[in-house]
Amino acid sequence: MALPELPVGERIRYWREKRQRKQAAVAGLCGISEEYLSQIERGLKMPSLPVLHAIATELGVPVAALLQEAPRMAPLDAQEGVDARVAKALMGYGMTGTLQPVSPELLRERVEAAWRTWQTSPTRFTDVAAVLPELIADAEYALRAVRRTGDSLARRDVLRAAADLYGMLRSYCRRAGRVDLSLMVADRALRAAEEADDPIRVGAARWNLGHALLASGEHEGAEQVALLGIEQLLQDAPAHCSAVALVGALHLVAVVADSRRKRWDLARDRLSTQAAPRAFQVGEGNVMWTVFGPTNVELHIVSIDMEAGKAAQALRMADQIDTSQLPSIERRFTFLLEVARCYDLRREDPAVLVHLLDIEEMAPEDLSRSPLARDMVNRLRRRVRPIYRRQVDALAVRLGVL
Repeated sequence: MALPELPVGERIRYWREKRQRKQAAVAGLCGISEEYLSQIERGLKMPSLPVLHAIATELGVPVAALLQEAPRMAPLDAQEGVDARVAKALMGYGMTGTLQPVSPELLRERVEAAWRTWQTSPTRFTDVAAVLPELIADAEYALRAVRRTGDSLARRDVLRAAADLYGMLRSYCRRAGRVDLSLMVADRALRAAEEADDPIRVGAARWNLGHALLASGEHEGAEQVALLGIEQLLQDAPAHCSAVALVGALHLVAVVADSRRKRWDLARDRLSTQAAPRAFQVGEGNVMWTVFGPTNVELHIVSIDMEAGKAAQALRMADQIDTSQLPSIERRFTFLLEVARCYDLRREDPAVLVHLLDIEEMAPEDLSRSPLARDMVNRLRRRVRPIYRRQVDALAVRLGVL
């Protein structure tokens, strides 16, 4: 999908600087004034087609390279979105599994390996896309097989593994920009967990569904799903340590929902009275891949302040947080991106650039898929000092903004 990333004027300026051409020289050869070209590059004037053609000819680039409708460069297109093989497997066609029912034990091992890759690999999109199509097919085939055999223990084990797999697919699809698929697989995870009669996995599935609804903008629905999950866990597994962690994680979903609806006081109150006590009760952990614990609660404090526009307050809190031990690269990525956004709100461009470059080193595929990161790079290009221009432009090229 081609999206307009930069105005025409900024594209002209980029190519002029890349060609190391002076404004006055390009303007003169194109038959326009230097001031007029300056206004075009600053977005104050829109060039006519003859002027645009003259500029493109003088810079040695196609006219399409200067237009907003120009498609992104091929490297990003190859990375963008859900892998076609994964989408086909989820839709039930183009499946390439073993076509033989795998054992519940092997299915469980493969799902857990996929989860570990998803939470730890810098190239996690590429890595999991290589294994997901076959894993999805094998999980679906195993489900059909155990339903036919009537083996209740094997059936429950396969359903649990399927619920965990669809939970991971919810995160993959959401991060890849396919909220529709994210909602679909979140629903599948919930159905599998309920059919397995596993209260812990039902709670985890509701946590997943809550995040899918947040991504779709259904903030009220996300809060309702989270509260229902909390109610069921407190009823079905009140003393289970994993249930305590999941209740805390579901409260964090409700915290985010309140924050997105600008109910800052409610979000902070829920965080301090509901999520934080449970986090300190269970300690740092990763129950059902939720990364719930004291550090995650602290990260949500930063998120609330950032959403509320209190960048200085958020940065003071962020300075006290060590995310190096978090088991999820996604959670560390989100935190560092929010810190970069706080610096962006304060127009501290060197700090924004440093954090974006650090994020790129840690999780390059996540950064290339982040609309927020791309917006920040665009803002940097408009206002950054010349000393940082080359680094910002190079980052913009790597992200496919240029």
